[in-house]
Amino acid sequence: MAEVYAGRRDRLRERCAGNGGGALISRPANVRYLAGGAPPGAVLLLAPDEDVLLCPRTPDADAGDRRPDDALRLTVLPEDGPDPAVAAAELASRAKAEALAVEEHHLTVARHRAMRATAPRLHLVDTGLAAEQQRIVKDEEEIACLRIAAEITDQALGELLESILVGRTERHLGLELERRLVDHGADGPAFATSVATGPHSGRRGHRPTDRRVEEGDFLTVCVGADYRGYRCEIGRTFVIGTTPADWQIELYDLVFSAQRAARESLLPGMACCDVDQAARRILDGAGHGAGLAPLTGHGVGLEIDEDPQLTPAAMGKLDACVPVTVEPGVHLPGRGGVRIDDTLVVRQEADGGPELLTITTKELLAL
Repeated sequence: MAEVYAGRRDRLRERCAGNGGGALISRPANVRYLAGGAPPGAVLLLAPDEDVLLCPRTPDADAGDRRPDDALRLTVLPEDGPDPAVAAAELASRAKAEALAVEEHHLTVARHRAMRATAPRLHLVDTGLAAEQQRIVKDEEEIACLRIAAEITDQALGELLESILVGRTERHLGLELERRLVDHGADGPAFATSVATGPHSGRRGHRPTDRRVEEGDFLTVCVGADYRGYRCEIGRTFVIGTTPADWQIELYDLVFSAQRAARESLLPGMACCDVDQAARRILDGAGHGAGLAPLTGHGVGLEIDEDPQLTPAAMGKLDACVPVTVEPGVHLPGRGGVRIDDTLVVRQEADGGPELLTITTKELLAL
């Protein structure tokens, strides 16, 4: 993997080459992407001659730290030492750098001022979202981690569905799902698990409550595993205990059709807004346009919500090897709703089209 991380750093260095100096990476997900691993608070200095990882403490596997790339020079700062970003600016200044590209969208104003005070002759410029843009297209190592995260999530969800659900609270089911993720090898949940029953079902981002599962409820679950830092997402809706009512079947079939239309449009060169529109057109045509979520999906990777964003106003087109979610849903106030969510990887048609990572059945099951 050392060559992989070195290649990532070299590509980012080329993006930032116009500033006449190095680059300072401080956003944690970007540091991990470029360095392989680091303790919280670490920053990465990309310099013309040598890349340096500055850490507030020594990386410790027992503390959950991923091991940094051995090719990096590791500098562990004293316990009462300077802020790592400030120390990096001082190091760049001592190396006679004229400019340093920084992630202004991540640095606080106080941190930025401290860097200027420490290295007043160093010209600080903005990297923009250079690292985030580079992270959009994943290599096969990253996709392999996402694939394992999806397998873990499918296993945990499948086991939950085999248990008795009636009478249990949303909160209890959410905690059990997160425990099962860890039991199957996840580092933890990719995000706060959502379990929604009855009138809560179908809501995006619903936080579990003490409401108990009842016969005839819709049950919506949205869960994902974090595996080696890579995060996936799956959402499914089921009916509890009885044969679904006609309105439940009709609503489910509608959301399923919308989700399928968006999934099938995930091809390289497709405009991100057109993927959103593929699902939104179906739901809007059935009279649910006013209550739809602002997006149909988003990128995933080291963060659960990355670019690209699949929204009506999204700019840009999809590339191959970009993992995204497709997650349309409809919520009817007071009754509940349906949400279906998958993680997929954009692939060329010659390679079989979109690769589905989350494979738990999308059939409307009565549990």
